[in-house]
Order: sequence, then C-alpha cells, then structure tokens
Amino acid sequence: MTAPADPSASRGPEAVQEWPTLDDLLSRNARRTPEAVALLDLVRLPVGASRLLTYRKAERAVSRVAARLRGLGLARGAVVAVQAANTIESVVGLLGILRAGLVAAPIPLLWRHAEAAAALAAVEARALIAAAPHAVPDAEGVALGIAAKTFSIRHVCGFGETVADGLVPLGDPFGNAPAEPAALECAHNAAAPAVITFETGPEGHVPCPRSHAALMVGGTAVVLEAGLKRRASLVGTMLPSSFAVLATTLMPWLLTGGRLALHQPLEVETFAALLAEARADAAVLPGPLAAPLAEAGVIGGTHTAAIIGLWRSPERQPASPLWRGRSALIDVLAFGEAGLVALRRPPDGRPAVLKAGPIVAPAGAADGIVVGTLARTAAGTLAFGGPMTPQRCGAGEADAPAALSTDTGFPCRIDAATGALTLSGPPAGVVTVGGYRFALGELHDVVGAIAPDSVLTALPDLLAGQKLAGAGPDLDAIRRALAARGVSPLVGAAFRTRRAG
Repeated sequence: MTAPADPSASRGPEAVQEWPTLDDLLSRNARRTPEAVALLDLVRLPVGASRLLTYRKAERAVSRVAARLRGLGLARGAVVAVQAANTIESVVGLLGILRAGLVAAPIPLLWRHAEAAAALAAVEARALIAAAPHAVPDAEGVALGIAAKTFSIRHVCGFGETVADGLVPLGDPFGNAPAEPAALECAHNAAAPAVITFETGPEGHVPCPRSHAALMVGGTAVVLEAGLKRRASLVGTMLPSSFAVLATTLMPWLLTGGRLALHQPLEVETFAALLAEARADAAVLPGPLAAPLAEAGVIGGTHTAAIIGLWRSPERQPASPLWRGRSALIDVLAFGEAGLVALRRPPDGRPAVLKAGPIVAPAGAADGIVVGTLARTAAGTLAFGGPMTPQRCGAGEADAPAALSTDTGFPCRIDAATGALTLSGPPAGVVTVGGYRFALGELHDVVGAIAPDSVLTALPDLLAGQKLAGAGPDLDAIRRALAARGVSPLVGAAFRTRRAG
C-alpha cells in the first residue's frame, strides 16, 4: 500500500507535492499487475453477467477519456462535472478527468437542474459527463437539461461511440481501440486540486475543493482501520459523489492496488452475487444496513474480512444494534464534506466511542498516524480539522492551503473526564435523506411558491436518517410542478399518495 508517511506533519505544498497523485497510483498499479482485474460491475442482468476491466484495459480507457476531453480545448485546471451511476464508467470518467489535467466535480445522481445548475455555475464547470444510458434511463437527457441551465458548461459528454445528439462521445471503456494521442498535462503535484464535492448547509450548496493529498489521507485512514492488505478486493455500493464515498471506495482500491467491484443499486440478490464473484475482502455499504444484512446472512461471515459501514447521519451510530457478525465492522462517521472518522467495533460489538482530540489511524495504535482532529466550538458544534479538510481556494488555485478546521454544524457535547464526544442531533436547517442533503429552508420556499397550502416536513427514519413527508390539496400537481422546476425526485416523492392504515 502507498500511504503518506505522516499526514499530521506540515500541510504546505512543499510537504505533500512529492506524494503520488491518484493518476500516479493507477499507473503504478497498471505497471505492477497489468492483467489483474481492476474494476468489476454487475450492471447487466441476469446476475452473473458481469463486466470487468484489467488494469491494462483500465489504463487504456482512462487515457482515451483524457485525450477526448483535452481535444475539446479545455484549459488545464478547468472543472468537469460527472453525474454517473455506481458503474465502471464513473471511475473511468473521474480518473480520465484527472489524467487530462482537469478537476473532477462529481454530483449526486438525483440532482436535477435546480440544484446542479447553481452548484456547477459556482465552480464554473466547463463540461459535464453523463451516466451511461444502460445504467440510468434518460441520463443523457438529464445532463443536457442541466447544461441548458448552466451558462458555463460548453460540452456534455457520454460514454460509447454512439451517443445522443448534442453529446460528445467518450468511447467505450471496454473497447479495444488504442489510447488516442494527446498533449496531456496531468498534474503530478499532490497539493493540486483533484475533486470538488458540494456541502449542503442552511444557505445551500458550498463547493469543497480537495487535493490529491486530502483524498490520500482519507483513504489511508480507512485502509489502516480496516486492516486492508495489498491487492485487497472491495465491493462498493454507493455513488462516488462525496468525499466520504471516494475515501471509502476509490481510494482504498487505488492505495492497495486491488480490485473494486461496483454495485448499483443495493439489491440483496445481486449484492450477494457480487460479493462472491469479487471474492471480497471488504464491503462498503451504508452503516444502517450492516446489522440487517448480517441478520439475513448476506454479510458478516468469514468470507468477507471487513465490513465498512458509512454513517452519513453519524449522530445515529451510537444507538445502532450490536454487531454480531464474524467479520470486523468498521464504522465510518462522515461529517458532511468536512471529513470522516473510521472506528473499528470492539469484540463486544458495541459502537466505538468518538473522542475529542487527535484522530489516530488505526484508532488507539501507539504507532498510528494522526489524520485529523475533533473539537467543540464555542457555539457547541463539532469542528473537524486536519489534512482532510477542504481547500479554501477556488478550483484553479492549486497551492492555496486547506482551512485549519471546519465547523460541521453537528451539535455536540464532551465528557470532561473521558473526552467522549456525543452528537446530539443533525446540523440545524439541513435534512439528510440517505446520502442526499437538503437545505430545509430552500425546500420550504420552493414548495410554498408552488402550493401555498402545502406542508413539507422532515421525519426520523431508521435506515435513511431522515425522510421527507409532504401534504397538500393536489399531490399530483405538486409533484409535476417540482419536476418542472428541476427539483430532486426525492422531494417529489415526499408528496406521493399514501395508503390509509
């Protein structure tokens, strides 16, 4: 595994520019094991009809995407958005953007133009890569709709040699065509921006640029806590549109030089088939699903050494059920886009306690490395600091430093005797539904303008953290109006007709 020697050391560009970038890691792995399976998915049915790329073919596909992006005349450091399903195309597209010397901005799959246009305009995105049509129906149409509302976007791209009118073809990742020549200017400075994700606060979406180094630190924290070995086989079930998902899936794959199997969506039958086919050493899935899937016998046995459960509503993790699986369970607490903490469950299966102060990986190890810090602000909220925090700069300012710490907005208290941190709720004004965050005030404004007599509220949900529930005089009309305004389908679903009883 390739990892920074001590992420707690100096944060300046000089200290990290010699670290490998994500593109360096991919190329290194391709040189070491060119014929080993790199990426695998089960998009096409029936179960078992898997698609795969070796490292040699993945390297070629990434170069082909990079060449075609550079052929569009995009300037080095330009932002290219990706709205993709959890498939091989999403990984190839993101790494192709980086190889072209550009900055990737992955956005959630359920964003429509109301959310996407404002966020992408804020970072002056110049192009957008759409999800593959076989994975997401009308993905190309959604991408064209977003681009039509975003002045800065000049190109919409899609995978395949034949794409819808108005799209630039990026080629077939599984084709045998050689990589196209191009004057690539891939950044090999780990302090340079690699990705921009988007935090959602009470005021809306905020861009969070991150360097290659920040992604390295987040991935290293997960790899060390999970005890992943060289050439580990991982199964990932979540869309790579947030720092936490990138750090728990893409980065461990690149750092260990192993195999990454992508599952979309989380259906028990196909998930079990993919675990078996990938011979998974670790499975990455939403934290609330770990216990139910273990009870169903899908995970937790000796065939998978580690289960990595991602908690995007981390305040719910302390009340989660005891872990009774034979595999190790690593709870990854994601504090929005500020950073994450990985905690291995002790032998009794109880959730590990979150503590203020340095975050050491692996937790409690005398020779562990410091990957961040936790503290309580004067306002009584949790502050996350260290190498994982987003950069202050815009997308093109490669050497600007990251913030010293980020106020996550999670209200918390600290036990003075033990240093134990307790999160007392989610950030004020924000609703978290599964992996999606919404500014509740913005939703009220939009719904109120459409239907003044309607009501929209957020309720607790065992698996998703929270759920939206709406009521109004004409639910069908409200859903149609929300869709026309480009609001996420999750909001429209809050106004579905419910059966009595």
